[in-house]
Amino acid sequence: MEVLRDVVVLLHLVGFAVTFGAWVAEAAARRFRTTRVMDYGLLLSLLTGLALAAPWPAGIELNYPKIGVKLVLLVVLGGLLGMGNARQRRTGDAVPRPIFVGVGVLAFLATAIAVLW
Repeated sequence: MEVLRDVVVLLHLVGFAVTFGAWVAEAAARRFRTTRVMDYGLLLSLLTGLALAAPWPAGIELNYPKIGVKLVLLVVLGGLLGMGNARQRRTGDAVPRPIFVGVGVLAFLATAIAVLW
């Protein structure tokens, strides 16, 4: 059971890495757009995060403040990605810089909290 939990933790980190990696690729290309890959990485992070919030195996101590902070970050990150995607569909223009930078900062911050806290 512990191996399964470790695999879910790995997939959780991969989800944020996919989101951040797609952001870095767009920033390096100077396109400043949100992509479906970012959405998929965020979805993977959400699903695996919900699985990790369950107390399995029995007797594991959950860090509820960490779970709450990461959930808030995930919701805000999802909101920024949603606003960026809606604007891109509506106007065809790139995402405003503050929103684009916010996506990258929040994805990095969520991963840092997962690893360092």
